[in-house]
Amino acid sequence: MVLSAGDGRIYFQAEQVPAREVAIVLGSAPQIGGKWKNPFFESRLDAAAELWRAKKVRYFILSGDNGRNDYDEPSAMRDGLAARGVPADHVTLDYAGFRTLDTMARAKAVFGQHAVIVITDDFHLPRSLFLAQAHGLDAVGFYGAHVAFGTSARTRIREIGSRTKAWLDVYVLHTKPKFLGPPVAVPTVK
Repeated sequence: MVLSAGDGRIYFQAEQVPAREVAIVLGSAPQIGGKWKNPFFESRLDAAAELWRAKKVRYFILSGDNGRNDYDEPSAMRDGLAARGVPADHVTLDYAGFRTLDTMARAKAVFGQHAVIVITDDFHLPRSLFLAQAHGLDAVGFYGAHVAFGTSARTRIREIGSRTKAWLDVYVLHTKPKFLGPPVAVPTVK
C-alpha cells in the first residue's frame, strides 16, 4: 500500500512532471560529518532548481529540521536554491518538518496546499506520496540524480522500516505532527 502510492505519480524527467504552483523539498543535512557535501541534499536541490528552470513550479516550501539552535535544514536549503538561481521571494521555510509525516500534515493544515510536487530521493518518494495522500494532498513526486548505492545503502535499508512505520502512523496510531501552528501564507495562496 505504501509503495503503490507512487504508481504513476513519480517522475525523473522534468519535462514529464505536471506543473504545479508549489513544490515541497524535503529536508536533509547539507553536510556529512560537518566536512563533506551530502549527496542527498545536493540531489534534492538540483532537482528543485531543474523544475524551476523548466517552469514546472513557481514556489517552494522547504521543509526540514530546525530543532536545535545549531542545525537549520530549511535555511541551508534556501541558501542552496539561491545559489542555483531561485529567488528568495519564491521560497517559504517550514522549520517544523521533523519527519515526512509532519511535513505533509503541515503542508495542508499550516501552508494551505492542495496540489504539490514532492521533491526527495527516488526510494523515499513512495512513502512521501503515501503520507501526502493520507493528509489530503494531491501530490506527484520528482527526484534528481541517484545517490550511489555504496553511499546510500544504510539509508535505503532504513527506508524499509520507515514505510512500515508510516503505515502504522496512518492506519493504527493516527500519529499527529509534532507541531502544527498558525496558518502561514505561501505567496500563491490567496
